[in-house]
Amino acid sequence: PWRSSPSPYLTWVSEIMLQQTRVATVIPYYERFIERFPSVASLASAESDEVLSLWSGLGYYRRARHLHEGAKQVVEEFGEQLPQNVKQLLSIKGIGRYTAGAIASIAYGLPVPLVDGNVQRVFARLHALELERASSALDKQSWTLAEKLVKGEHPGELNQALMELGALVCTPRSPTCLLCPVRSNCAAYSLGEQEKFPQPRIPQKVQDKAVLWALLKRNGKLLLVQRPSDGLFPG
Repeated sequence: PWRSSPSPYLTWVSEIMLQQTRVATVIPYYERFIERFPSVASLASAESDEVLSLWSGLGYYRRARHLHEGAKQVVEEFGEQLPQNVKQLLSIKGIGRYTAGAIASIAYGLPVPLVDGNVQRVFARLHALELERASSALDKQSWTLAEKLVKGEHPGELNQALMELGALVCTPRSPTCLLCPVRSNCAAYSLGEQEKFPQPRIPQKVQDKAVLWALLKRNGKLLLVQRPSDGLFPG
C-alpha cells in the first residue's frame, strides 16, 4: 500500500516498519497506523502509549519510539515536512543511511543510493565478492556500487527493483536465476556458484543471559508493569 502514494511520510513509516520484518506482516499494521496517524503532525501530537499500542505485536519497539520522537523533531525543526537534504534527514531520530536513501530516492526522486541485506546479496553475486555476509567490508563495497548505479530518471524505482530482485529472485537459498534479468552479467552465475556468495558469517560465541519473569494474577486480572526506557526490552 505504501507504493501507491510514496509520500515522504508514508515512505518513512513503511521503511521503519519493514526493518527486520516481512512485508506480509507489516501491511495490516501499516494500514492501521496510517489510518490513525495520516501525517507527521498527527503522529507528533500523539501520546507515546497510543503509538506503542498500535505498534503492539510488530516487535522491536525502539523503532516506534524513535519514529515518534522523529516526528516531533520534524514538526519542530522542519515545519512538518521531511527535508530533501540527506544530511538533514540523517539528523532526525531513527533515520539512518538506508532510510534516508529510501525517502530521498523513492519519495523525492533524488539519485541517492540505499543498501539492505537483499541488495548486498545481489551485488555479492553479480561481482563474485568474496566477502562475509553482513560484514562491514561487504556493506562498504555495496554502498560504493550502489552510488555508481543510482543514476538516471527514476532512482527510486531502481533502488526498489534491486531490493525486490534480492527478496524474490536472488534469494539466499535456491535463487531462481533463470528469471533474473541480469544473470548474463552475474559472475557467480557464470561460475555456477551462486550460493557461495556472499560467504557465510563466522559464528560468534553466543552470550547467555538469564531473565526472570513473574506472572501475577488476582481476580482474573493480570498485573502489567512497564519496563524502564533503557536496558533490556526498554519500554
